[in-house]
Amino acid sequence: MESPRPRLRKLSIKNFRCIGSTPVEIELDEIVVLVGPNNVGKSSILRAYEVAMEEASKTGQLTIHDFPNESIDPENLPEIIIETVIFDEGQPGNQWVMTDEETEEKYVKEKWTWEAPGKPLRVGWDVKANDWHQSKRPWGAPNVAQAYRSEPHRVDAFSAPETQSKEIIKLLQSALTERVKTLSEEELPDGELTPYQKLLHNVMELQKLVVKDTEQEIEAVQAKMKKMVSEVFPGYEVKFDARPEDEVEKCINLFKNDPELRMGHADGHQTSIEKQGSGARRTLLWSALRIISEQRRAKAGKGVERPHLLLLDEPELCLHPNAIREACKVLYDLPKSGNWQVMVTTHAPAFIDLSRDNTSIVRVERAGDGNIKGTTIFRPQRAKLDPDDKARLKLLNVFDPHVAEFFFGGKTVLVEGDTEYTAFKHVIAKHSETFKDTHIVRARGKATLASLAKILNQFGAPYALLHDSDRPFCKPKEGKEPKANPAWGTNKNLLEVVEQAPDTAKIRLVASVPNLEEAYFGQEVTSEKPYSALQIISDENGQEFANLKQLLEALTDFTKPLPENAVEWSEIADLENALK
Repeated sequence: MESPRPRLRKLSIKNFRCIGSTPVEIELDEIVVLVGPNNVGKSSILRAYEVAMEEASKTGQLTIHDFPNESIDPENLPEIIIETVIFDEGQPGNQWVMTDEETEEKYVKEKWTWEAPGKPLRVGWDVKANDWHQSKRPWGAPNVAQAYRSEPHRVDAFSAPETQSKEIIKLLQSALTERVKTLSEEELPDGELTPYQKLLHNVMELQKLVVKDTEQEIEAVQAKMKKMVSEVFPGYEVKFDARPEDEVEKCINLFKNDPELRMGHADGHQTSIEKQGSGARRTLLWSALRIISEQRRAKAGKGVERPHLLLLDEPELCLHPNAIREACKVLYDLPKSGNWQVMVTTHAPAFIDLSRDNTSIVRVERAGDGNIKGTTIFRPQRAKLDPDDKARLKLLNVFDPHVAEFFFGGKTVLVEGDTEYTAFKHVIAKHSETFKDTHIVRARGKATLASLAKILNQFGAPYALLHDSDRPFCKPKEGKEPKANPAWGTNKNLLEVVEQAPDTAKIRLVASVPNLEEAYFGQEVTSEKPYSALQIISDENGQEFANLKQLLEALTDFTKPLPENAVEWSEIADLENALK
């Protein structure tokens, strides 16, 4: 079994900003995508982890504005609980180490609470006592404990250009400094010094020589200063310490004190970062974070490198559609380095890649009682997608980046292809209030319908699935025996997936007999089907439009009747009878 990697495992938050007394729990994967309406606490979730990790600094201090209703309620204090997978069984000690029965991962659970604005109180879950320990905590002091938890790197949705520019340059300078340090630690054969080590040695020798040559002058300066000061403050001495710096690196500056970072097209004008657009600045910022973190490799014999967690608020902001796709790929690939996790908030379906094995989708929303709740609506291992499912979804993501719209809430209708999608979109445009929050998801293939249904089954979502029944046999060529129709065989796969749903009453499986065009338009359409469908239903008063509207009503409200030639079925015999 692969050894557990250090990472964040679970995050629980309550009484923090807009999040109330009902905890919002987030299960962490390599990639976690937070979806949901505006103003329901997605950004607060990102901030919560950062606050807990920076408990010893100003960043970890809460203000009264972070308390619910901006008031202190002793019964409902801000609370953040974090579970961290550990990588050293000797740390922090058996008193704190828990074991996941399913994955066998060992982890530690800690809680941060704020009784007033300012710094928090941190306690750990005592395994032996089966309770929170009130005086001790795992790893002890905050600066010691930090090394064993994921380091937060937060990129806000909106920051001042100057602030972002300074942060990027600061990070890149830090990367250069880290590289310089590694140069001083490199080893060459036979004890030979590296060029940087030779530089340090020569500077040290020069320091000693200068101090020795100026020793008499320094003593003379000290004597004169002592004489003048003692006239005002009798008995006082003055000493001028000009000994060589113990850390010689501090005496050397290999780079400009005020470096500049400029950006622009290779053939055009390049400007400073603060003059760039928000999308460019944000992309540069998390790129710099990646560079600096990947250079912080563990030193030999000193354990495992501290893991990193990128907290990114709405990465799609101010980005061109092509740039969104590229940014999505970069972020999804980031954990491949083995030491990164990514948590993003988004309103863009394009940032959800259903074909990945490392992605969890969490929907954050306000419940009917006003409380904020977080629901893990997709985890790959729970959806049980097979290799064919993943291949189909990967292709679907390429063709239709909006396929993941159903994760954002509303009523979901799965359809086979472009014809149904186009026709229903036209009906929705004409009756927008009737079909508010209705998502038409096109699978672009009958087999992919089953793959999408597996995902919806995984989080118990209600949905309708519309497909062509097709016929058992293909139309034979003249003088030839009819061949079995593969599309008819797919009907069985659809039924099997629907039957696997946690609650089949939430699903309506409907077939158009034998296909959409013949069932509701009364004619066979062989070319340019989506455009032809639009032409046929262009008359709102026509029977064809009425058929499609009735069908969509029945797919979004399961109490409504289906139109003629639409069959709700639960066994293959239902389709066979309908075809007869």
